[in-house]
Amino acid sequence: MDSYMVADLRSGEDNHFSVQSNGGSEQVPIKQPFIIGVAGGTASGKTTVCNMIISQLHDQRVVLVNQDSFYHSLTNEQLQKVHEYNFDHPDAFDTELLLSCMETLRHGRAVSIPNYDFKRHQQIEHSRMVNPADVIILEGILVLHDSRVRGLMNMKIFVDTDSDVRLARRIQRDTVERGRNIENVLDQYAKYVKPSFEEFILPSMKHADVIIPRGADNDVAIDLIVQHICTKLGQHNLCKIFPNVFVIYSTFQIRGMHTLVRDAKTTKHDFVFYADRLIRLVVEHGLGHLPFTEKQIITPTGSVYTGVVFCRRLCGVSVIRSGESMENALRACCKGIKIGKILIHKEGKDGRQLIYEKLPSDIASRHVLLLDPVLASGHSAVEAISVLLSKGVVESNIIFLNLIAAPEGIHAVCKKFPRLKIVTSEIDVSLNKDLRVIPGMGEFGDRYFGTGVTQ
Repeated sequence: MDSYMVADLRSGEDNHFSVQSNGGSEQVPIKQPFIIGVAGGTASGKTTVCNMIISQLHDQRVVLVNQDSFYHSLTNEQLQKVHEYNFDHPDAFDTELLLSCMETLRHGRAVSIPNYDFKRHQQIEHSRMVNPADVIILEGILVLHDSRVRGLMNMKIFVDTDSDVRLARRIQRDTVERGRNIENVLDQYAKYVKPSFEEFILPSMKHADVIIPRGADNDVAIDLIVQHICTKLGQHNLCKIFPNVFVIYSTFQIRGMHTLVRDAKTTKHDFVFYADRLIRLVVEHGLGHLPFTEKQIITPTGSVYTGVVFCRRLCGVSVIRSGESMENALRACCKGIKIGKILIHKEGKDGRQLIYEKLPSDIASRHVLLLDPVLASGHSAVEAISVLLSKGVVESNIIFLNLIAAPEGIHAVCKKFPRLKIVTSEIDVSLNKDLRVIPGMGEFGDRYFGTGVTQ
């Protein structure tokens, strides 16, 4: 089948990092790389896929780390029975050393990677020094097997290639590159490689964010992955600068909804339907940043369950008019929540004036979810946040929710209010000369409420 197939990107690690100062008044971002794991069966084309991705990420510093470098050296006794050794078992790898090296790279420090001799089955003295980079690709048959290794990754890929093709490639590789005879290769494949694939490698595919059938032959899937990586890298870098910015983890499902709401040809009915779905995801993610306390309850089975209870002193504030589109999702998530409103009028290119505000009388004692689907220049957002602060709201108690955000708006808001949180579903490229978000989704309020003319 020539069409490519990709699995949904599942939830993963947030692309933000911070260090709290002793006074709690400043956050310092730690520059960390974007880590991609590439797994798959033996000779599935993992390295070729990695090299194709690297060749297209020419604007980034990229390093490739091979799990094969972390094979344990065989003892003399094991060498005497080398044909009975399972090189495809998780125990064949020094996973602790792999984790240590990856953590070192993740924290921006160079590291010495072992150099493994496949003919002698030994780590040789001359190790390879690997410098930190913007992108680290970790490749190997079992890189998705261990949960600790998976926890380091921002994206997880599984290369799925037909078993007959993999066997043919393995015979070619092991006889030509590793000096083995065909009989031994086939014997090892039947005894160890195939059983280990079925027991350890294939089950790890369920952890993949993206599955690539046919490996390096699947140009369309690789191009799609590279586009997605480039998008995430742009967001990832901005989140390094501002650790109070949170982008919900992108899946192809979310990207599909963005495609529909951004399409100028999408009908009002479909625009509202998919915008509401995205808004609900952003609201749920935003609620996850509220403070909580642990609580034990008794389940219907009589068992004790230790869970959490979130802060109940909460309210929403929508920036009229587009922000009102987010109110239903907030009410659906928080029954009976109070919602205030703020109307900001645009004056000239950069000016903003408060026209109207109606806020809960006790808003100063609440956490506030500020609602506005599009963060463009940030001028209206800054004015709205200033109003909240003037009412006594604590800056760190404000969570600003939007569907898309321009880098210029993020800079404007975060530089002035470094202690609030911004939660968005995508960071767009920039603003145009008219201060419209590019690529954007047009005039959100007009499209959602069916007023005006969409351009």
